[in-house]
Amino acid sequence: MIYDCAIIGGGPAGLNAALVLGRSRRNTLLFDDDHGRNLVTRESHGFITRDGICPEEFKKLGRQDIAKYDSVKLKNSRIKEIKRVTETHYELTTEEGETFHSIKIILATGLKEQLPNIPDIEKFYGTSLFSCPYCDGWELKDQPLAVIADKSVFELAKKVYTWSKDLVVFTNGEGRLDLDEKDKLIAKGIKVREEMIDGLEGENGQLRSVRLEDGTLIDRTGGFVTPLWTHATNFAKELGCKQNEYGGILTDGYGRTNVWNVYAAGDASLIVPSQLVIAAGEGSAAAIGVNGDLTNEYFDSE
Repeated sequence: MIYDCAIIGGGPAGLNAALVLGRSRRNTLLFDDDHGRNLVTRESHGFITRDGICPEEFKKLGRQDIAKYDSVKLKNSRIKEIKRVTETHYELTTEEGETFHSIKIILATGLKEQLPNIPDIEKFYGTSLFSCPYCDGWELKDQPLAVIADKSVFELAKKVYTWSKDLVVFTNGEGRLDLDEKDKLIAKGIKVREEMIDGLEGENGQLRSVRLEDGTLIDRTGGFVTPLWTHATNFAKELGCKQNEYGGILTDGYGRTNVWNVYAAGDASLIVPSQLVIAAGEGSAAAIGVNGDLTNEYFDSE
């Protein structure tokens, strides 16, 4: 069987793309290996009617929605290889060695993140340390917060200041602030610590303090960090997809890439801003692009 579309990734972008294609009566195959980046978090925010939902519950509800459409099939597998085998379609191979064929491909593979090199940071990430103020700033409002970031530390501190004025910016010995930026932060009452961070202290994921290399403890109850974002797979690069200015997969308004019959949606194409509701909308737009192109192609061939 040759599917109309194969969707790689079962996060909000992939699920919403599958929903729209299912409602469009397209034979669709959704691949999901259940390793989404947001599964480390307890709640997702900013999605109307689903504010505060657990990511696992969101995925469960999304799968229930697409299960109503018999043209959509879910495969709990990880794709190992995608290659164009004829002038009409692609072949997809799973890690188990199964092969599937599809005319269109939607890359909704998301991102993976590398946290700053700070001892024990993974124990707090997703519970009291987060990457997106729009997603988790409200829950940390007016608390004593840490801002730990790379070269974007100044921009991140400005954003977090909206939710709390009690901030300490940690450059972790990287010297990421120029003198003008440092002066602006200090003028707003934001403290700046440029020493190396020796570790984080707290219990059950709840941050209590940041420990500097000289042993000084800075009391903080939460904060924000900027991970290094990279693509979760190499498919876009292997297929020859161009990148946008942020390193995401370059697309038009309907998810089309520069590669024949390859579309992209969600964090893999946007990089920023990274939000549940935006990723879902991207998935919907890509599915509309796929369906519209299939409609035109089928009409032209008849």
